[in-house]
Amino acid sequence: MAGRKRHSAEDIVRKLRRADELAAAGKTGEEIAAELEVSAATLYNWRRAYGGMDTDAAKELKELREQNARLKRLLAEAELVKDALREVAKGKILGPAAKRRAVVMLTTTLGMSERLACTAVGLARSTHRRLPLSQTPVDPDAETRAWLRSYATKHPCHGFRRAWAALRYDERREVNKKKIHRLWREEGLQVKVRSPRKRAGVSSIPPIEADAPKVVWAIDFQFDSTVDGKAIKIASMVDEHTRESLLNMVERSITGKELVDELEKVFAVAGGPPKVLRMDNGPEFISQALQQFCDGKLGTSYIPPGTPWNNGHIESFNNRLRKECLNRNHWNTLFEARVVIGDFKEEHNHRHRHSSLGYLTPAEYAAACRCTHTPVACEIN
Repeated sequence: MAGRKRHSAEDIVRKLRRADELAAAGKTGEEIAAELEVSAATLYNWRRAYGGMDTDAAKELKELREQNARLKRLLAEAELVKDALREVAKGKILGPAAKRRAVVMLTTTLGMSERLACTAVGLARSTHRRLPLSQTPVDPDAETRAWLRSYATKHPCHGFRRAWAALRYDERREVNKKKIHRLWREEGLQVKVRSPRKRAGVSSIPPIEADAPKVVWAIDFQFDSTVDGKAIKIASMVDEHTRESLLNMVERSITGKELVDELEKVFAVAGGPPKVLRMDNGPEFISQALQQFCDGKLGTSYIPPGTPWNNGHIESFNNRLRKECLNRNHWNTLFEARVVIGDFKEEHNHRHRHSSLGYLTPAEYAAACRCTHTPVACEIN
């Protein structure tokens, strides 16, 4: 069966002229349509649309109608694209992965064609159809991705920089930090960053800079509890220069005298006290026992009340201890808390790599540090 024949404007005008000649010869409409090989209805529509036109006018009219139909179709597609993009996302869609997800959403949910969906989001159809290398069996980074997922499961509070440091220095792998960042994001392992509030107020004491080891040791308390609801008091102390954790006291309560006894042990192990002990105005720190112990032996630097950011090193350590240890464990007994918290502080000294220390652990940095104290830098009287 022959397909439907499409007539050009010139053909239509010629056949209409031939129809006029046949009608003048006395033939009926059915006979004219049969001879012209068209239906009577087609012949009637031709006369209504092109009757009285010459070839050029008929051709121009047909082109105008085709152009008008094309413009209507394009306008309809443009409006459809606008409505579809409003449903997908607000703003510009960036990145091939996001565009692929948008195309899938448009084709499955809104029933758009793949061609129109790719045009709407600005993605080539070949790019949409080609699977990312990470989704193929030949992914060269499959092992690294698995390692990062395992690391994130074990250390849910760590970011990609600490993962990279562990790969680079602990696993001895030559890896690029930017590549680890990309894989970390692709695996969805980002840690939500909470922006600190802007705080007003300036310290009333001159700044004291820890320009060498054993210059400034910062000390503070934090609290937790065992499963029976009884309180646990934790005392921590860090060297602000080397970031080493130097004190591990986990008790139900800690008095000024007990704190002094523990400090004496730490000073004996460290080979002497630091030059300054930085702390807040807690009752244990302003107690007569600690004041008498420090008198003539080391300086005391009290931060202004209500300004913990002036003691940032110990606050940062306490925050890490809270998120990575206290919040992830529950304590059945006080002894269990002592063991686990002590292990965490030991791991902090020998396993945690600080970016500010060139990705060395505090113990490694302390062993290699040759900095000497400059009194002017610390402004210690």
